[in-house]
Amino acid sequence: MNRTIRIKLSIMMFLEFFIWGAWFVTLGTFLGNNLKASGSETAAIFSTQSWGAIVAPFIVGLIADRYFNAEKILGILHLVGAFLMYQMYQSEEVGMFYTYVLSYMILYMPTLALVNSVAFNQMKDPEKEFANIRVWGTIGWILAGLSISFIFHWDTAEAISEGFLKNTFLLAGIAALILGLFSFSLPKTPPKVSDEKIKIGDIIGLDALKLLKDKNFAIFFISSILICIPLAFYYQNAHPFLTESGVENPTGKMAIGQISEALFLLLIPVFFTRFGFKKTILIGMLAWAIRYVLFAYGNGGELSFMLIIGIALHGICYDFFFVSGQIYTNSKAGEKYKSAAQGLITLATYGVGMLIGFAVAGWITDNYKTLEGTINWEMVWIIPAGIAFAVFVLFALLFNEKNKGEATTSAV
Repeated sequence: MNRTIRIKLSIMMFLEFFIWGAWFVTLGTFLGNNLKASGSETAAIFSTQSWGAIVAPFIVGLIADRYFNAEKILGILHLVGAFLMYQMYQSEEVGMFYTYVLSYMILYMPTLALVNSVAFNQMKDPEKEFANIRVWGTIGWILAGLSISFIFHWDTAEAISEGFLKNTFLLAGIAALILGLFSFSLPKTPPKVSDEKIKIGDIIGLDALKLLKDKNFAIFFISSILICIPLAFYYQNAHPFLTESGVENPTGKMAIGQISEALFLLLIPVFFTRFGFKKTILIGMLAWAIRYVLFAYGNGGELSFMLIIGIALHGICYDFFFVSGQIYTNSKAGEKYKSAAQGLITLATYGVGMLIGFAVAGWITDNYKTLEGTINWEMVWIIPAGIAFAVFVLFALLFNEKNKGEATTSAV
């Protein structure tokens, strides 16, 4: 891969995740303050991510992989996305906002696969080259959060009360417009030429369902869905909670989670080699419970360090469970079912699991409001901590790691 292509792919990844990080982190606070959304309304809007994840394989599998160049579809989707972002910026009513954000997520989620397709198509050795390109996505997400807090100051108490968080959609929209236009200059990524008939089961990974005959994989599969319930609490409630707790520059401080994610990603091979898959994934599950206990009993004053530690645990929470799970799934699936198995796990987690999680988080948030309208954050965080610990116990008791080397080999 020459230097020009590497730079283009890095810019593509940077903008792809800058867009997401520019509006999604502060979404919960925006909905509560600007649109006066209830917990259930907020849950429905966050659930659009899951609906987008469910629809994405069909857009990529039925259209992108068959008929059009990936970089051209990427450009078109982001240009339309820029328009929808502008509509979200102008929205003043929850119902219309939901329509725009649902449309946007159905178009955005497929681009996550498309940027990977464009990148992989240019690589001779993806295992060595991809991480150096993908890391720019994490940098993009981090810089989006830092810019909101330390450049634009849209997440100060005064700015939030003035409604300035709506500007995050304008920021994301401008980035989407730039990426949409830039995509047409990316290396050509033609569709896969195939005469095989498309099966819906192949697209959503139904062929991998036979892996559930393996008791261990079935336990992992169920645990993956259940652990997404506490994950949804973090996405939906973390920013409003930090804001109400009086934490300064909450968006910038939440970027600590992405920095942590990048660092702990490098440690996964070490943990796999030393402890095996089961202990590594159990550490990830336990980290969810610990983080939410820290959130429940910390505050924005003298105990603010507890909240910062909770944010910093994101790397362990996410990488040690989800990335480890992808590696484990890869090792169990075998060559024939690798793609189907990864598709099935994605559908189970970001689709089914997160849909359940957002609904539960919205219901809990609504049911733990005081008569004055404030939220009992202690209970909002203790409940997902209990769920995460229950999943931890379930997995510890029922999952039997027969062969440590099986998953370890794939991680190194």
